[in-house]
Amino acid sequence: MIFNSISFVLFYIIVTALYFLLPHRFRWLMLLIASCYFYMAFVPIYILILGFTIVIDYYAGIYLEATKDLKKRKQLLLCSLVANIGVLVFFKYYNFLNTNLSAVLHNFSAQNPLPYLSILLPIGLSFHTFQAMSYTIEVYRGNQKAEKHFGIYSLYVMFYPQLVAGPIERPQNILHQMHEEHPFDYTNMVEGLKQMLWGLFKKLVVADRLSIYVNSIFDHAEIHNGSSIAIACFFFAIQIYCDFSGYSDIAIGSARTMGFDLMTNFRRPYFAKSINEFWSRWHISLSTWFRDYLYIPLGGNRVPKWKQYRNLFIVFLVSGIWHGANNTFIIWGALHAVFTIIGLVITPFTKDVHLKIGVPKPLVDGVRLLVNLTIVTFAWIFFRATSLDNAFTLIKNLKTFGKAPFLGDSVSNFGHCALAIVLLLVIEYKMEYLPNQFNFFRHPNMVVRWGSIVTMLFALLLLGVFNGGQFIYFQF
Repeated sequence: MIFNSISFVLFYIIVTALYFLLPHRFRWLMLLIASCYFYMAFVPIYILILGFTIVIDYYAGIYLEATKDLKKRKQLLLCSLVANIGVLVFFKYYNFLNTNLSAVLHNFSAQNPLPYLSILLPIGLSFHTFQAMSYTIEVYRGNQKAEKHFGIYSLYVMFYPQLVAGPIERPQNILHQMHEEHPFDYTNMVEGLKQMLWGLFKKLVVADRLSIYVNSIFDHAEIHNGSSIAIACFFFAIQIYCDFSGYSDIAIGSARTMGFDLMTNFRRPYFAKSINEFWSRWHISLSTWFRDYLYIPLGGNRVPKWKQYRNLFIVFLVSGIWHGANNTFIIWGALHAVFTIIGLVITPFTKDVHLKIGVPKPLVDGVRLLVNLTIVTFAWIFFRATSLDNAFTLIKNLKTFGKAPFLGDSVSNFGHCALAIVLLLVIEYKMEYLPNQFNFFRHPNMVVRWGSIVTMLFALLLLGVFNGGQFIYFQF
């Protein structure tokens, strides 16, 4: 079941209505059953995988809290991490590792004895694995009390709004909310529905519309020139942002209508003026997860500079691998590591550069924004490419300018793409730089406020692509 489907609309209405109609003591059970149904709508049998890790982590948390011996606590934590990472590695990376092993053995004229398996990746496995791991780590660190209620803990892992694509919540933020009673709140309901509407606009009007053009270029890179590829790369940068942040908006909004507060996952990342700032705005729940559970334990920035750069490189490589079992994702992660390290190296020399060269600061900021957008967009080539050959073909043909760009099978679709991007940028610019002005969704004048909502609904109906396109991050 995906958010951009009629079945989800019906599911959401029924679940939300039941949540407020039921007594508080029964709500957790209803949400857990609904979340199981939501997940089983994809591949029912894979609910057993979640059940396996839930049981292990639930008891690991209880024993971690009760055990004082440091060695035993480390063993319990290791047991939990191995179970979660082991499931993730088997389903997501087994064939990838097997392929690379075969390539290595081939160089020594040997054959790989391990078979290739026809494995379907459980949807959202990386997300709920990381959320489960954060629980046992926080209990081990003493930052979170072990959850004694098995049903509440299960709901923490399986809460349907953020089950398959985040945000990746920490137990300190969400577990206590699942014990609390949330009475119906008109403001939460309205604001949540508005955020869901904005998320659907991003997904249906922008992301799915752009995907038509992007797919036509990336899937046939060998026949396209630089103009077409440059446009496709820019379109994909917007597509993946709207696809993923649109999911987060729907998730956060649907949770808010029931009174749950999920963390912000995106803050208009393409307005960032450096790679470091980009990652403080993009997929915040994942970037902070890696910061707290990998970067800081490695030493973070409290070490000599070369070790800090090493730590950053490790984090971004792991982030690339987390995103997918393909060498293209590893290169994507490595590129962001290089960009981030270069940014840290040159920062002392570029500080207050507008004063040094005597130009207005907004002009310098604008140049920085465009440079950052360009290198991020370039890195997205490896993220979107189906293989390294596909990526290098795109980069090679990117240099062949001269011919007019291919506008797609439908010129009108290309026009709709351009219009959708303009609408997005205007609204996001206002949200970034004029947050207290022209806020149409919250305008004090009822006519303006509801007129804006109706206009957004009409934009969905007129420009939206209703073909049931899956969210890109479901594959992770």
